Parts: sequence; C-alpha cells; structure tokens
Amino acid sequence: MGPTASGKTSLAIALKKRKEKIDIISVDSASIYRDMDIGTAKPIPEELKLAPHKLIDILDPVECYSAADFYRDADNEMENIIQSEHTPLLVGGTMLYFKTLLEGLFFLPATNQKIRDDLEYEAKRTGWINIHNLLKHIDPVSANKIHLNDHKRIIRALEIFFISGKTWTELKLINSQKLKYRFHQFAIVPSSRDLLHKRIEKRFHRMLDIGFEDEVIRLFNRSDLHTKKVKSSISCVGYRQMWEYLSGDINYNQMIIKGICATRQLAKRQLTWLRRWPNLCWLDSDNLSDATDSISKILIENSSNI
Repeated sequence: MGPTASGKTSLAIALKKRKEKIDIISVDSASIYRDMDIGTAKPIPEELKLAPHKLIDILDPVECYSAADFYRDADNEMENIIQSEHTPLLVGGTMLYFKTLLEGLFFLPATNQKIRDDLEYEAKRTGWINIHNLLKHIDPVSANKIHLNDHKRIIRALEIFFISGKTWTELKLINSQKLKYRFHQFAIVPSSRDLLHKRIEKRFHRMLDIGFEDEVIRLFNRSDLHTKKVKSSISCVGYRQMWEYLSGDINYNQMIIKGICATRQLAKRQLTWLRRWPNLCWLDSDNLSDATDSISKILIENSSNI
C-alpha cells in the first residue's frame, strides 16, 4: 500500500525481477478502466510484460465497479495464484479495497438512484455538514469513520439505511464474510511530504508531456460518458480536472494547478488511512533495495505456508 506516486509499482516490479514466485494484483479503482492509461499511471507495456498485473483494464469507463466487485474478483485471482503455488502480491492505493479484503465483505442493498438524487439535492440546499449530522444521528459509528468531505460514502451510508431500515454498522455485524488468507501488510512512503509533493508535480507534468490531454479528449468525445450516471471513471483525480478544462469551465493552467492539488489531497487522504492502519510494516521509498529486501525476506520465511 502507499500514497500515489510513492513507488508501489517500482517495488512490485523489483520483486518480480528477483524471480520471486509472486503474481501481482492491482488494487486501484482507476486502473480497472480500459483507455485510461496515462492519467492512472498504469505500468507501461514493457513493465506489464515483465510483471503482469491482474485486475487492470477489466472494464469500459462507462461501467461501474464497487468494493464488493473488487472483493469477488480479487478473491478469485488469489485463489488461482495460490493454486499455482505462487504468492499473491496486492499492490495499489485504493484503501477502501484493502479494507474490504481485510475486514470482510458484507452484503448491502443495491443502489437507489432516487434516494441518492434526493440526498444530493438536500446537501446542495442545506449543506453537507447537515447531511453528515443526519448520519451522525442515524449511524454514529459510521459517521465517526467517514470524513465530512467524503460525500460518496456519506450518501451510501444514508442510502443503506433508507433502503433497508438498518444502518451500515448493523448490517456489517449481521453478515460479514471474511477471506481465509493471512496477510502481510506493507506501506511504502517517501521520507518527507515535500518529496512526495515534488514527485506528484513532476509526474503530472510528465503525464501531460506524453499525451494525457489526448487520452482524455478521446473519452470526452464519447457521448455515453456525458451523463450524470457515469461518475466513477471521469471523476478520477486528474481526469476530472482535464474534463473541466475540455468543457471550458477552467483554463489550461488552472487545470494543471487543480490536477496537482487534487492529487496531493488524494495522497493526504491515503496517508491518513495508513496512519490508522494496524499491523503495518513501513518501507522507505527512497531506498528501494531495502524495501525489496524486507518483502523478499517475508516471502522466503512464509513460502511454505503463506
């Protein structure tokens, strides 16, 4: 695990180069989409040839994908990898996906667009703090875990209650389903936040240099992505800001500034998740060799029973 631009992919590829008996599973809610390569910082084709990644390029950008979908797909991939006597290596920065794997999946009601639309309308009318306070009243445990700015999860928690009559917390206790595997958890981070911010800025400019705008133009020219129902893919960090630019809402320089700032905010949220994460081994992304050694040692020690 780790924040964006921390070196997760480089570490995974370094492990694969050592001929470790591992197969990589991507844990990234943006890399699942086809035709979204540059802005998601997917491994390039040469890297994927050396170190194939499961669960990338599995959906069209118009399709939706949930944490429950990821749980199902990752479970299938892990089972196949273990059957081949390799070790699954899960690599990515979508912390909710990791959390779902570790804490278990519990079955929730399907989404209801009318309830969502009503809640979003009420949020615009009265403010998100009032919607968050409503969640505090209904499900204080979930409200304590969901940040005021995490509008999607606030809406989902309230939607669950209004559909089922039970809170997210209650349903989790009733029907939690956990994976049977034992996990070793690592987080790779740079030595300082300033360094991480510099990496983010450098990478964003690099994306622009290699054709990020053209990539989003191709998506922008698709009529099926210009709909309120398509939110997941085009709301990804970077894509959302480029979409605003192509729509004429902001200029090019504003797009760059907003894109970099949004990526930094994403990294901040990821680090907040990780600081609260139990049983985590921290790795320094400034020393890739030591980080690789640390994971290799675990792989060797647990090769017979992982």
